Amino acid sequence: MRHITTHSAPATGLRGIGDTSWHNRGVCHGMDPEDADAVFFPLPRDHEAIAEAKELCGLCPVRRDCLNYALENALKEGIWGGLTDAERRPWHDGLPQRLDYTRVSAFFNGRDVHLTESERQVVIDHAYVRGWRPDRLAAALQISHKHARDLLRQSANKVLDRDRTYGVPRPKKKRTKAAQTKGGPKPTKPGTSQPVSRPVTRPVTSTSAHAPLGKAA
Repeated sequence: MRHITTHSAPATGLRGIGDTSWHNRGVCHGMDPEDADAVFFPLPRDHEAIAEAKELCGLCPVRRDCLNYALENALKEGIWGGLTDAERRPWHDGLPQRLDYTRVSAFFNGRDVHLTESERQVVIDHAYVRGWRPDRLAAALQISHKHARDLLRQSANKVLDRDRTYGVPRPKKKRTKAAQTKGGPKPTKPGTSQPVSRPVTRPVTSTSAHAPLGKAA
């Protein structure tokens, strides 16, 4: 076989970096190494062997993991995920631009997943929107504090430019306590005995007839 693994950790959903636990759930698991080489690494014009391999891959429950493994490790020979090397070539060429939001969500859930350049940029933008500090982003992406600070600053400028382009209003500032008191008692009309700056007071009547005067209730 072209790959050897003894990793048998239970599957936890999305595959992480270096995770090969999907191997033992593949249809090809347990095949004789020579037979597996003959089936999954056929000659380019051996259409019969290629059809046999694709038939097996079509029944495999981890076909997507197999394809991702080949793409992320630049395995350009053999049949992986039901695709030949020629069929995978466009996927290899466009791998940096691949954007899978399930992988982005897995990253924020604490999974150590493989991120393409596009997915990494989405992670940085969402980290800024979520209010991440540079030290947190640096630890998550395993980069320096200065690099994380510069990335968050770039995302901030990008969001600001986007809001200006689409006319998104900026959040209003909270009114201060002094500004809220301006809407208090209105001044009385001219000609009355009540001063303009003094609020109108009214006598407070007690609910009890026996309450002593001059004491707080």
